[in-house]
Amino acid sequence: WAFILEIQNRMLTNLLIKNYVLIENLEIQPSESLNIITGETGAGKSIMLGAINLLLGTRADTKVLWNQEEKCITEGVFEIESYHLKKVFEAEELDYQHQTVIRREISPAGKSRAFINDTPVTLDVLRRIGNRLMDVHSQHETLELGNRIFQLQLIDTYAANQKLGDEYTLLWRNYSIAKKNYESLLAEAAILRREGDFVQFQLNELVNANLEEQEQETLESEMKIQEHAEDIKTKFNQITRQIGDSEFSIRSALTSVRSLLNSVSSYSPAYAQLLGRIESLKIELEDISNEIENEDSKIEFDPQRTEKVKGRLSLIYQLFQKHKTSTIKELLELQNTLQSKADKTINLDDTLTTLKKELDNAATQLGVKANELSKSRGKVFSALCKQLTQLLISLGIPDTQLKIENEIVIPGPTGMDSIEILFSANKGIVPRPLVQVASGGEFSRLMFAVKYVMAEKASLPTLVLDEIDSGISGEIAVQLGKMMKTMAKRHQLITISHLPQIAAKADTHYFVYKDNSTNKTTSHIRKLDEKDRVDEVAKMIGGAKPSAIALENARELIKG
Repeated sequence: WAFILEIQNRMLTNLLIKNYVLIENLEIQPSESLNIITGETGAGKSIMLGAINLLLGTRADTKVLWNQEEKCITEGVFEIESYHLKKVFEAEELDYQHQTVIRREISPAGKSRAFINDTPVTLDVLRRIGNRLMDVHSQHETLELGNRIFQLQLIDTYAANQKLGDEYTLLWRNYSIAKKNYESLLAEAAILRREGDFVQFQLNELVNANLEEQEQETLESEMKIQEHAEDIKTKFNQITRQIGDSEFSIRSALTSVRSLLNSVSSYSPAYAQLLGRIESLKIELEDISNEIENEDSKIEFDPQRTEKVKGRLSLIYQLFQKHKTSTIKELLELQNTLQSKADKTINLDDTLTTLKKELDNAATQLGVKANELSKSRGKVFSALCKQLTQLLISLGIPDTQLKIENEIVIPGPTGMDSIEILFSANKGIVPRPLVQVASGGEFSRLMFAVKYVMAEKASLPTLVLDEIDSGISGEIAVQLGKMMKTMAKRHQLITISHLPQIAAKADTHYFVYKDNSTNKTTSHIRKLDEKDRVDEVAKMIGGAKPSAIALENARELIKG
């Protein structure tokens, strides 16, 4: 197996779970290497995994609340300085901190909130960040081993295809856009050509109308004045006489009032102020009189102008009715739309030619990169099968046969490879697709071998394994424990296990148990010291009251 480097620091430094299912309050500080969690069935080991998954963006509702009147909180503190994640945080517009805190809250009302370094984030962002910090294996993921996409990801990880894959993804996006643009215009072309004459006719009609956005209001106002010109001039003449051309005019009355106030204005500042206001009123009256005379001079009944305004308004109203609009602004917007269609129709052939060239160029680049990616994948088929086979032999499947079949297909989102991993655990049996041949125990061992290989090739700082030792016992379990110990030299491991051989390899051993001393069951966890570790491993070997032999076997396993 490949040499595994020592890790520099632990990833998950603190895990806090409050008010989740059977957990009222739980807090642990995992070691930087191999953390084993054991406990009785139903004590809450997998409940912890559910709470951890909340940090990775899984959905939850109020059914998970231990106390329905309080919110659920799951919080993880991660040391990430050594894992080069600053650009990942910047891409999500998040503050990067060496000590990063992820928190998830579920309120009694069912509202879910997520935070990264106290910044609210969506579940999608939480998933993208969380999956860079933790890799959680569950029984569900074991079933995914038969999924071709999962198998392809394994091969790309093994081949270190991250850069190639990113380049291909970008080219696929460019190709998809070019294909959509070309096919959309191609589908539209027939309609554009068929409707071209009608579009041009409508456009010409609007262009020739030479519409201006505010002219309707202006014309309607002018029309009202023309229609009521005689009445308006009569009223203006009456106003002019009442302001200043009669014996009892407003101007005369104001002059009289001004004289009276002027005679007493020196007696009080208040009187002087009133006089000033009369002066202002007189000035305002003169200004109004002049403005009325000015407006009166503008009014001149012009039958020709009236007919012209009527005709213009009639055209506007007809266009409203024809195009089912109510404002000139809408007509101008329609004109712009028709102009775009007309331009597109005129330049249709040239545009289609250009878009086809862009599509062909994108397809060529995509094909080249797909071929490059395919070759990179093909180069590791043999080495990956060989390494997985060796691992599975050491895990008690001596007749392991592994084969990777690849069918070259039209390039798609993941390339031009249709991958299928074939497996046989028995001599003389031809390897077949995983979902057809692997038993539960074989699946668990194969998945562990996959995790082992991926841990060597990729940056997976914290690995959480939920009963990946299912269907395993005896010496195979011992070997599995040794392999976990080796993996933990590079990656922080948190493993939920029911096997004494695995528990004995722990650098830190946690024990989960139920407390039924109150009227509501709760789950608790405690870190075991050396003596308690021996007792727990012995109980896993020999039952609730382990014999002296079981205790001695436990000591031997732990020393192992």
